[in-house]
Amino acid sequence: MVRQTEIELRRELVRFGKWLYRLGHMPGTSGNLSVRLDEHRLLVTPTGSSKYLLKPDDMVMVDLEGRRLSGSKNVTSEVGMHLAIYRNRLDAQAVIHSHPPVATAFACAGLALEEMVCQEGIMALGPVPLAGYATTGTPEVAASLEPLLPGHQAILMANHGAVTYGPTLLDAFLKMETLEHLAHVHLLARQLGADQALKQEQVEQLFRAKERYLLNAR
Repeated sequence: MVRQTEIELRRELVRFGKWLYRLGHMPGTSGNLSVRLDEHRLLVTPTGSSKYLLKPDDMVMVDLEGRRLSGSKNVTSEVGMHLAIYRNRLDAQAVIHSHPPVATAFACAGLALEEMVCQEGIMALGPVPLAGYATTGTPEVAASLEPLLPGHQAILMANHGAVTYGPTLLDAFLKMETLEHLAHVHLLARQLGADQALKQEQVEQLFRAKERYLLNAR
C-alpha cells in the first residue's frame, strides 16, 4: 500500500468528518477521528470543533504519548482512546469515535450487538461487544476498551457511543456506517418480535464465505 502524504491525510480527516456529521453520527462538536501519519506521529481532530466546519490545517499532530507536536488547537480530550487502540492493534491505521444514534441507543440500554441476526453482520463486521461505563476524557475509557480490542472491529461504549478502527479511514468509516445499519436492523427485528439469530452452522458457513470474499477482494 502506498503511504499517503500528510496533506492527503488531513483532507481525508476533513472529508470523513463531514460525512459522519451529515449522517448524524457527530452532532454538535461530538466525536473524533485520527490517522497514523508514520510510526511515531498521529493526526487527530481538535477538541470542541464541529466536524462539518473543520479544515485541513485544524488537525493536530501528536506523538504516541498524546503530546502535541504541531497545530494551533488542542487535541481532542479523548485522544487516550485512540492511543490505546494504536498500542493494542498494530494493524490499525485509523480510528473513528462517533455517536450513531441507534447503535448508541443500544449502548445506553446496556446491550451489545454480538448476536448475529443477519448475514451482513458476519460478512462486514462481526460481533460488536459493549465496553463498560467510563467517564469521557479519562484513562478509564482506554482501560474499558483494551480487553475487547483483540478479535473485534468495532466496540460499543456504555452510555456513550461507538468506536471503529481499520487500515484506512475509509475502512473505519464503512465499519461505523455498517454498525449503525446493523443496529437499526436489530431494533426493527425486535420491534417485530422475531429477531431470530443465525444458527452456529450458518455462522460457520458465513465465516468461510467471508474468507473467500477477502481473498477475491485483494
